[in-house]
Order: sequence, then structure tokens, then C-alpha cells
Amino acid sequence: MNHETVIEISNVWKIFGARPEEALKAIRDRGLTKPEVLKEFNAVVGVADVSLSVNRGEIFCIMGLSGSGKSTLVRHFNRLLEPTAGKIEIQGTDVMALGPRELQQFRNQKIGMVFQNFALMPHRSVLDNVAMPLEIRQIAKNERMRQAAAILDIVELGAWGAKFAHELSGGMQQRVGLARALAANPDVLLMDEPFSALDPLIRRQLQDEFIRLSKILKKTTVFITHDLDEAVRIGDRIAIMRDGKMVQMGTAEDIVMHPADDYVADFVAGISRLKVVHADAVMQPLDAFKSKGGTVPSDAPGVAGTETLSNLITLAINDDKPILVKHDGADVGVITRADLLRTVVEGTEMS
Repeated sequence: MNHETVIEISNVWKIFGARPEEALKAIRDRGLTKPEVLKEFNAVVGVADVSLSVNRGEIFCIMGLSGSGKSTLVRHFNRLLEPTAGKIEIQGTDVMALGPRELQQFRNQKIGMVFQNFALMPHRSVLDNVAMPLEIRQIAKNERMRQAAAILDIVELGAWGAKFAHELSGGMQQRVGLARALAANPDVLLMDEPFSALDPLIRRQLQDEFIRLSKILKKTTVFITHDLDEAVRIGDRIAIMRDGKMVQMGTAEDIVMHPADDYVADFVAGISRLKVVHADAVMQPLDAFKSKGGTVPSDAPGVAGTETLSNLITLAINDDKPILVKHDGADVGVITRADLLRTVVEGTEMS
């Protein structure tokens, strides 16, 4: 993946209330807690000193329970909310420095947003709904209809362009919402629980569709969800929020194998490690294994460091030899049946 940074959020605070700056000063000077801020200033800490960066083409999932601050945070990226403090940069642009007209242009050209509520215009056809961002840009009608039709084809709704929104199922309406966000060809997609109002089967289908589209379009995406399974399926990296703070950030494997605290551990307790954990996280270094007297037969099976725990277990069932882990053709690590069992049962590697 390209590690060029597209979104950089630094020390962002959002305090709701009549005296947010005073409340923030009290937090910084006196270490006030969220309940103390509410009591003393009648103010609510929505986002507390959050910093993160998102790379080009990455799907970055922000998750947490209701009230954790995840939706509040994402609304700062395009200044639907103004932060109390902090810095927001998207593609090198200081979003906080933009005037009203520049901000409107920036939102229209750089950022697409998809909400849980589809917010389609009922009196417009599906094609007209998708073409709306291009109309706002004052692109000629024939050209915007051509572009909108092309996007509808990509989300596999090409045959539905002449229909009205109410004639479509919920899942199809959400696809139209996604198509509308993509029509302006934004650099960044912000998606706030886009599939959570849908039934589980449709939701999973749309997750698959979104994963497929992401591979084609390679949009830098910030995806908000309260569903860890969804975050694990979709996200390249996951950030977990609680009480407005960023508790932990990393790959699904990092978070499942090394939860930062009991809150994260509880969050990930229900996730199967089988598809999330890879050989690199389970293996012992080859030198350490040999120094303890371990031996590896010449016909031991070999795997890449990216092999999933599920496949490693299948391999170990069929062959009781240690498994060699290879990087660029070199043997770097060893996985024994004991390592696999320990990982499945405890989620910890052999030290």
C-alpha cells in the first residue's frame, strides 16, 4: 500500500457548550475529567485530543459504542463541525484556514460523504440523484448524465437510472447514495455507519460490494461503524474510540492480539482469530526456537508470513511437523502445534 498521507488530524478537541475554550483550558490546566467538565461548565467533551493519519487508498475504520465520539470526529474532517482546538489537513490543505467559499468548493470537489440516512431526493430519478454533485459544479447536463450513468454501472444499478428512489429497496437506495458520493470523483470518502440501518444479509452484500469497489476505485476512506465484524472485514486499519478519546489504533490483527486495555479486550473478545491473525504474529523466531533445542525437519511445510491462522491449523492437522515461516525465500520463524493452540485459546504468542 502507498503510505502517502492524505488525512492528518492533530490534537483535535471538540467541546459542546457555551464556554468551550474555558472548559478546554480547565482540562489542560487542572486535568478535569469528562463528568467534572459537565458539572462545572455544563459542557460535553465530544472529542478529546485525537490525532491520526490516513494513507492514500486506505480504508480506515473508526469504531466505538454509541456516544464514543466517532461520528462527531468524522464531521470535523470536512468542517461540518468546527473543532474547539486542533489541526486538520487533507492532501496538504489546512482545512481550518479555508474561508466559506473555499470550504464549499473543497467539500464539493475533494470529499464525498455517505450517511446512514440515504437522503435521496424523492422527486428526482436515480440518475438525477447521482448527478447532483456534478450539477452543483455546473457541469453541462449531457456530461453529468454520462458520468452519473457510468458510476451507476460500477455499483451495478445501470438499469435503474430512470426509477425514483422510493421504487428501490433500502440496499439499492444505499448504493445510490454511494454512487452519488462517488460521482464527483472525490479524493476522500467519509462513510458514517452507511450500512447499519439495513438487515444483516443486505448489509453483508453491501460490505462485499464496497470491498469490490474499493479495489477498483482505490478511494481513501474513513469508515465509521459500531460493528467490529464490519470493521474487521472492511478496514485496513481500525481505531477504537471511547469517551471521545482514541484508545487504540492498528490492524485488526494488532488489536485482537494485543488489546491496549480491558475495554478493547472486551470489544474484541467475540472476534474469531482464525481469519484475522497471521503466521507472523504466531511464529517464534527461528534462532530462538533452535536455541531452545528445537529442530526442524528438512521436509517441514513452509508458509508465507501472511498465511491465516485458519490455514495454519489445517496444515497442522494434516502434518505434525513444525511449520516454517518464510520471508523472501528465507526461513525466519517456526510455528508449532503448541503455538497454534495457545493463540486460539489465549490469543497470545509464545514468548
